[in-house]
Amino acid sequence: MKKKFLQIENAAEEPRVLCIIQDITNSKTVNERITLNLPASTPLRKLFEDVANKVGYINGTFDLVWGNGINTADMAPLDHTSDKSLLDANFEPGKKNFLHLTDKDGEQPQIMLEDSSTGDDSAHDRLIGPLPREGSVGSTSDYVSQSYSYSSILNKSETGYVGLVNQAMTCYLNSLLQTLFMTPEFRNALYKWEFEESEEDPVTSIPYQLQRLFVLLQTSKKRAIETTDVTRSFGWDSSEAWQQHDVQELCRVMFDALEQKWKQTEQADLINELYQGKLKDYVRCLECGYEGWRIDTYLDIPLVIRPYGSSQAFASVEEALHAFIQPEILDGPNQYFCERCKKKCDARKGLRFLHFPYLLTLQLKRFDFDYTTMHRIKLNDRMTFPEELDMSTFIDVEDEKSPQTESCTDSGAENEGSCHSDQMSNDFSNDDGVDEGICLENNSGTEKISKPGLEKNSLIYELFSVMVHSGSAAGGHYYACIKSFSDDQWYSFNDQHVSRITQEDIKKTHGGSSGSRGYYSSAFASSTNAYMLIYRLKDPTRNAKFLEVDEYPEHIKNLVQRERELEEQEKRQREIERNTCKIKLFCLHPVKQVMMENKLEVHKDKTLKEAVEMAYKMMDLEEVIPVDCCRLVKYDEFHDYLERSYEGEEDTPMGLLLGGVKSTYMFDLLLETRKPDQVFQSYKPGEVMVKVHVVDLKAESVAAPVTVRAYLNQTVTEFKQLISKAIHLPAETMRIVLERSYNDLRLLTVPSKTLKAEGFFRSNKVFVESSETLDYQMAFTDSHLWKLLDRHANTIRLFVLLPEQSPGSYSKRTAYQKAGGDSGNVDDDCERVKGPVGNLKSVEAILEESTEKLKSLSLQQQQDGDNGDSSKSTETSDFENIESPLNERDSSTSVDNRELEQHLQTSDPENFQSEERSDSDVNNDRSTSSVDSDILSSSHSSDTLCNADNAQIPLANGLDTHSITSSRRTKANEGKKETWDTAEEDSGTDSEYDESGKSRGEIQYMYFKAEPYATDEGSGEGHKWLMVHVDKRITLAAFKQHLEPFVGVLSSHFKVFRVYASNQEFESVRLNETLSSFSEDNKITIRLGRALKKGEYRVKVYQLLVNEQEPCKFLLDAVFAKGMTVRQSKEELIPQLREQCGLELSIDRFRLRKKTWKNPGTVFLDYHIYEEDINISSNWEVFLEVLDGVEKMKSMSQLAVLSRRWRPSEMKLDPFQEVVLESSSVDELREKLCEISGIPLEDIEFAKGRGTFPCDISVLDIHQDLDWNPKVSTLNVWPLYICDDGAVIFYRDKTEELMELTDEQRNELMKKESSRLQKTGHRVTYSPRKEKALKIYLDGAPNKDLTQD
Repeated sequence: MKKKFLQIENAAEEPRVLCIIQDITNSKTVNERITLNLPASTPLRKLFEDVANKVGYINGTFDLVWGNGINTADMAPLDHTSDKSLLDANFEPGKKNFLHLTDKDGEQPQIMLEDSSTGDDSAHDRLIGPLPREGSVGSTSDYVSQSYSYSSILNKSETGYVGLVNQAMTCYLNSLLQTLFMTPEFRNALYKWEFEESEEDPVTSIPYQLQRLFVLLQTSKKRAIETTDVTRSFGWDSSEAWQQHDVQELCRVMFDALEQKWKQTEQADLINELYQGKLKDYVRCLECGYEGWRIDTYLDIPLVIRPYGSSQAFASVEEALHAFIQPEILDGPNQYFCERCKKKCDARKGLRFLHFPYLLTLQLKRFDFDYTTMHRIKLNDRMTFPEELDMSTFIDVEDEKSPQTESCTDSGAENEGSCHSDQMSNDFSNDDGVDEGICLENNSGTEKISKPGLEKNSLIYELFSVMVHSGSAAGGHYYACIKSFSDDQWYSFNDQHVSRITQEDIKKTHGGSSGSRGYYSSAFASSTNAYMLIYRLKDPTRNAKFLEVDEYPEHIKNLVQRERELEEQEKRQREIERNTCKIKLFCLHPVKQVMMENKLEVHKDKTLKEAVEMAYKMMDLEEVIPVDCCRLVKYDEFHDYLERSYEGEEDTPMGLLLGGVKSTYMFDLLLETRKPDQVFQSYKPGEVMVKVHVVDLKAESVAAPVTVRAYLNQTVTEFKQLISKAIHLPAETMRIVLERSYNDLRLLTVPSKTLKAEGFFRSNKVFVESSETLDYQMAFTDSHLWKLLDRHANTIRLFVLLPEQSPGSYSKRTAYQKAGGDSGNVDDDCERVKGPVGNLKSVEAILEESTEKLKSLSLQQQQDGDNGDSSKSTETSDFENIESPLNERDSSTSVDNRELEQHLQTSDPENFQSEERSDSDVNNDRSTSSVDSDILSSSHSSDTLCNADNAQIPLANGLDTHSITSSRRTKANEGKKETWDTAEEDSGTDSEYDESGKSRGEIQYMYFKAEPYATDEGSGEGHKWLMVHVDKRITLAAFKQHLEPFVGVLSSHFKVFRVYASNQEFESVRLNETLSSFSEDNKITIRLGRALKKGEYRVKVYQLLVNEQEPCKFLLDAVFAKGMTVRQSKEELIPQLREQCGLELSIDRFRLRKKTWKNPGTVFLDYHIYEEDINISSNWEVFLEVLDGVEKMKSMSQLAVLSRRWRPSEMKLDPFQEVVLESSSVDELREKLCEISGIPLEDIEFAKGRGTFPCDISVLDIHQDLDWNPKVSTLNVWPLYICDDGAVIFYRDKTEELMELTDEQRNELMKKESSRLQKTGHRVTYSPRKEKALKIYLDGAPNKDLTQD
C-alpha cells in the first residue's frame, strides 16, 4: 500500500484523511466538533499543531485518543512529537477517523492567551463570509468549522486585526464599525475628541464608547471583542440585538447621533467634511432656456441596479452613475409651467453633481419591491465596480447659460434640501456653510468650471471598503472587505473572524452568475454581493495615516493604559477560572434535616482540609456544629450513593483529589456531618449503600432508614449478620425484602446467593422484619408483611382544603368519623350531617325522607338486577326522565331536595344561592348546583386520573358499613362487564357503581387516614385543612365517600378540584379512575355543589354579542346530559339565566351555537340531541345568542353568515347583520346583501374576514388588504372555505370612492384605530411582519421617545 502511494506523482491526487475531533475536556465544548481533511502523509506532530491552532490550546497540554466507539480510558494517547505519518498511525483514508481531545495528566489544556501564530497565509483560513474557501493542499484552510469554542475569541488573528463579536444579528453594525475604524481620517478625529466625565455619563456617551472600542480594536490581544457597551450607549436593550437592519440606514442614523453629540466641539462638522457632497436639482425650459434649481446635500449616492421596468441590469457602477445624472424630458401631460413663458412648456429635469465628498459612499440598491408578487426582493445581478473611480466624467461642464436665461433661484434654504428625484436617498440635509471638499460652484449659484487637467487629477477615488450582503430580502448576513491604508492589503472582517483576501475575492462580490439566464438571471445568481462601497479621494495633501502610539493625545494614552489594565485583570481572572474546580456540593442539614445544594468553586491547589472549611461556611453551619464534625465525601446525587471517603488525604490538593480541573464532574461532593460523640464511618470504593427500614408488624409501621454499607460479593447470610449488628435484631428470624424498583418487592430467601445476584446496585432500599410470628410461614404475597409493604409503597400524602361550613357540620364531625366502626342505621348516619341547632328537625326530616326514597329506589334496582337486567335498570334510573322533562314521577323527592338546598342556603348565605329545579327525579338532576357560583370559569379541561401503564384494577374504596350511603346501595348483577374503550369514556363521569355492577361499599378496602392539619396559608375564615394518607389505587368515588364525614354533605354534593402549579384548579370527575396520577403532597380543594352523574357534562355558557367591543361574555356553568335535546337544555337555562344573570328570556328568543375559542359556529336547532347530533365533552363551551326576531334557521342545510358593510367614502364599518342562506351559492349571497343594503347587484363586492371573530381590521387597511371579489361560484371552495355558520363577510359598493385623507387626518385616524384594535386584542394590520425602526437614543433612554414608533 505504501509503495502505491509513493508512486503518485501529483500531490493533489494524494489520498486524504478526514479527522473529526471532539473536545471532551469541558461540558461547554463537548458538543463542538472540528474537522480536518489532511494528506495521508501528514505527520502526527503536524496534526497536533493544526488542532492546537484551531482550538486555541497550547500544543503539548492536551492528548488525542481514538474515539471510534472505543473506551478512551483503555486507549493510549497518540504521540504529539512523532513524525509518523497518519497512514502509519492507522488512520484510514476515505473514512471518518474520530478522535477525542482529552486532558493531559489530569490537567485541562492551557489556552493560548498571546498571539502565538507564526505561519504564513497559506496555513490559515482565507475566508470571505460565505464565499468558498481557497487554500493549498493540506493546509488548515480545509477546516470545516469557522468558530470552535470560547478559546477562539481569546487568540488574536495572525493578521494583527481584532474582530467584533456578533451579539445575535448585529453583523450590519460590526461591518460599519470596522469600516469606520479602518478610515484614518475618522479614527484620528475621534481620538482627538476628549470626553468630559463631569458633563456626561460615560455609559450613554456614543463618541466615548466608540473611542473605547477603537482603542480595544487597536490594542487588544483578543481575537474579538464585544460591542455591547456601544449598543448600550445607543439606548438599545438586548432585544435590539435580534433585530436585522440595513447597514446604510445605520450609517445615517449613527452619523446624525454623532453630529448631535459633537455640537460645539472641534468635531462638530466632521461628518460633513468627510462624507457630505452637493448636487443641483434643476428644471430647464426648452423654449426660453429659463432654469429653476436648488442645491441639495447628500451623504451617499443611491444607485439602482436595474432601471424601472427593465429586465437588464446596469453592467457597472459607472453606468449607474451616468443614469443617475441623465436628465428626463417633461412633455405632454408632464409639461413644466415656466415662470418666464407663463405657460406649460417642454422642459428638461435632472441632477448635476456640484461637489464630491472626500469619502464617497455608493449604495447599490439591491433591495426592491416586486409589484407582481407584492413582496420585497433582492436583486443579485452582476454590477462591477473599479478599484479606482474617476468621478470627473460625472461633472456637467456644458455651459448652456446666457445672461438672459440665467435667472435662477436657490431654493435650498426654503426647501431644507429636499430632493425631487425618485432615485435619490430621502435623508438629504441642506448645508450652505463652508465646504472643504472639491466644490465646483460658488455660493451665489454660478458654476465654477475647473481646468480639465486639474479636475481629472483631483477626482480620482480609490476603493477601500466593500460592505457585502449575503442572503435575501427577508434577511441575511453582512460582512466587510476593507483595504488597509497601512499595507494596501485587503482583509475580510466577518464578525470575530479577520483574514487576508485578494483582489480576486473582491471581484467575487460583484454579484451575478456565470452565463446568461435572461430575465431570471438574478434568481439564479449568487446571493452574496456588494451592497455599499466607500471610496477615498486620492489626494496626497489630505490622505492621512493612522496615528502612532506616541502621537496619541494624552487622554487616549490614559484610556489605552486603563483598557490594558482591565484586559490584564480579565486575563488573571481567566487564569484563576482555568485553575478552579467547580463541583456540586450537597449537605443534609443536621438540624432541619433538609438536603441543601450549592456549587463549590475551589482552586486546584487548595487542600481537602481548606475545601471542607469553605464548604462549612458556604452551608452556614457555623452556629450549628463545629467544623471538625464535618468532612467531604464523594457522592452520587442521582443514585443517592456515597462512593468513598477521603481518610488521611486532608493535605491533598483538590485538583489531584478530583482527577483534574473541570467545570463539571461526573460525581458530586457531600458535606457529611456527625454528632460530637460519633465517629465517621469509612466509605471504601466498591462498597454499595443500603438503606434499611425496620418493619413493625404489630404497630403496622415502617421506621426511618438506617444506612449500612456492604459488598456485592457478600452472601445473603453475611448480609443478615451485618444488618443484625447495625440494628440489633436477631438474624435467625430475620426477613429481608429488597425493593428493586417501584412496587417491585423481592424476598431474599437463598442464604448462599450474593447481593449482586439478587440485584443490588450502588444504592439500595431493603425492609427488615424479625418478629417471631407465624407470618413468615405464609406465602410472601399472602403475608401480612407483603400487604403492609404494598400499602406503604402506594400510600401518598395529600393536603385537602375543605369548604367553608356552618358550625353545625363541624360540631357533629367527631361522632361521624369512626374508623372501622359499624353502623347500619341510616338514621344515625343522617344525624351526623344535621345542620344548625335551630333547624335540626327540618333537616332531619328531609334527610330521612330523602334517604328512604333512595333506599326504595336501590331495592327496585336490586330486583331488576336479580332478573338479569341491571344495565337496563341503571340506564332507566339515570336517563329515563332526560327524554321527558315534563315527567312528574317521584316529584316529592325533588321537593325534599329543594328544601334541603334551601336550608343549606340559609346556613351559609354567602356560599349558596337559591335555585329552582325543573327535574322530577333527583337522579336526573341536571341543573348546576346552587353553590357553583364560586367556581365559575375556573376549569377548562377535565382532570385525567388514569395511568395508562397500569392494568385495569377493580373499583376499590374501603368503605365500611358506617358509610352514609351503604344501606341504600345494593349488589347489582355481576355479569355485566365494561371497559373504558366504550363510548362512555367520553362522558367524563361515572355512575356510583363499578363496571361489574358491584356496590361501592363491597370492594377491597384501601388505606385511608385523615387528620386535621394547621397551615400558614391564608385559606379564609371557616376553611379547614386535612392531611390525608391514602392508597393511590383508591378510586375517586371511594375517596369522596371517605371525605363525606369531613365535608358534612353527601359525596354527590361536593366536587374535587386538583390544584396545579400557579394555583390552577381542575375538577376531577371520573369516579372510577384511581388517584394514581396524584403525587406526594399534592393539594386538593373541595367545593360544594352537585357532582356530575354518568352521561352528564359541565358546560360553560357564554353570551355572543356580535356588535359589542367584547363579543364574548361569560354567563354561567350549566349541566347538559346525553340524550337531552337542545330545547330541553334551553328550558333548564331559562331560570338559571334569570336568577344568576338577570336575563329574562323566552325559549324562542335565543339560540345556542357552537363555540370554538372566540369564534361562533354551528347554530344548534331545537330538535338536535346531544351526543347524537351534537358531540359534547367535559368542560364544553357554547354560545347563547339573543335573537332580534323569530329564528330563521330551520334546517341544517341553511348557512348563517355575519355580514358587515364597509363604507370607503366615510371610512367606517356598519354593524353586523346576519344573513341566512339556503345554499352555499355566491349569487344567493350577493342577492341577500343587495336586499339588506340597497346596493345594485352588479356593484356588490365582498371579502371573507380574517382571524378570530370579529375579524377586526383597521379601516386604513381594509380597502386594499382583503381579497375582494374572489372568482368563485360557491362559498365552500378555496379561497373562502365557508362551510359552517358564523363566517364573517365584509361587503362594499365598488362604485363608492375612497375618502381622501390629509396627513393630519390619516395620523389622527391611525391613532384611533390603533387604540381601538389594541383594546379588542386585534392587530392593526394583517400585513407581513414589519421591521422595527432603527433608532439611536441620544439620552440612552428609549422610553422617552415612544412617540417616534
